[in-house]
Amino acid sequence: MHAPVGTLANNGQIAEAPRQRLISIPFLLLRFATAGGAIVMALIQTFVFARILTPERFSIFIVVAAVGYMLWLADLGLGSIVFVNLRGPFLAGGRSEQAAREATSVVLFYAILALAAASICFIVTLALPSTTLAGAFEMALFLLYIALNLAWSSLRNISIAVELFLFYERLDLVRRILVIAIMLAMLGGLPLVAFLVGANMLWSVAFAVAAAKLAQRGALAPHLRGVPRAFVSFVISNRPSLTRSATGALSGVFIVTFPYYVVPVWFGLGAAPIILEVTFRIFRGSSVIFAAICDLAVPGQTRALAARNVDRLVRTTILAMGLCCVPAAIAGALLLFAGKPLFAFLLRSAATIPPAITPILIVLLAAGILQIVAEALLQFTGFFRSLAYNGAAVAAAMTIGTVFAIAAGFDLVGFLPSIPRFMRRGRWL
Repeated sequence: MHAPVGTLANNGQIAEAPRQRLISIPFLLLRFATAGGAIVMALIQTFVFARILTPERFSIFIVVAAVGYMLWLADLGLGSIVFVNLRGPFLAGGRSEQAAREATSVVLFYAILALAAASICFIVTLALPSTTLAGAFEMALFLLYIALNLAWSSLRNISIAVELFLFYERLDLVRRILVIAIMLAMLGGLPLVAFLVGANMLWSVAFAVAAAKLAQRGALAPHLRGVPRAFVSFVISNRPSLTRSATGALSGVFIVTFPYYVVPVWFGLGAAPIILEVTFRIFRGSSVIFAAICDLAVPGQTRALAARNVDRLVRTTILAMGLCCVPAAIAGALLLFAGKPLFAFLLRSAATIPPAITPILIVLLAAGILQIVAEALLQFTGFFRSLAYNGAAVAAAMTIGTVFAIAAGFDLVGFLPSIPRFMRRGRWL
């Protein structure tokens, strides 16, 4: 394995670029646009699905989406290791063909994983009673649409590693705008299956364009010959880091998706999963913004760490945290003063969001800032052991919180506060 970015400072090989901004202003604007597009796309999806689907079918799509999020998050930390392996040679002014082949193999692995999950979803759904062939096809396409984010997020890490982030964000923004347009067309009568086919076709175009550009920069292999062997070599040579990063990644999967399995089983389909989805969709949307801000800081953080410039590293991290507070404060104010009409507008008659959800969301937003800023810094500098310890602690605390909530007989509003409370304790004590 190439030396993690955090160890390059010891070699004295990398000098920090003089008079460089803590963050790139063009990257800031584009990343905010794509992150905002992700939030708008998520809210529009909720808005549209609440109007074209029955509450029960909507809740089933939510559960299928949770499986997609699980795959999206279950990257086993491979993307983080790929970033570190590519970033080191790039900062040193060179390229690594081996790292490029490994990066290609990881992206290809994620794409195959998404296709396999969609195929399994089709088979399982078709085997269920009263399920039509068209319905199973829609579910499979929807899962594929969600799960391909896994490979796409890895391409984002690769583009940041070789500083092609502006190109990537422009491409992602165009894709999101087109997906939103197709999504809104469903309100005018476009069939759901047509939206799903179109969205997945846009994925294929985006992947082809991004892969071609990254191959030109030397971050991906220009052909697939030898890529399967590169993946095996990658897994073997990075086994210790993979074990640690996988522990953190799988803990993250558990933390994010666990409520989606507990709530339908405990409270049934219908309103309860929809309330959970809206609550966590807002939280995830805010987390996308926070993660976008952290992405802005990654080039500066890794350069500063490699140059052993601790002061610049600290200032860049504090700047990222301060920028995260701005959208969190705006979201908190909107929830406090306009939460009720916003929820009613999104869901209409599909479900009613209890007022007690608002303070829960505000606590989640505050905890999310600390969590995401800290994890991003550890992830992109190769400190996978710390990520593994943190993730395992949160997963254990969340399990304890759920057992306690079930034993106490909490309703949905009583169950949800246990999530941020135990997440906070598990993460920071």
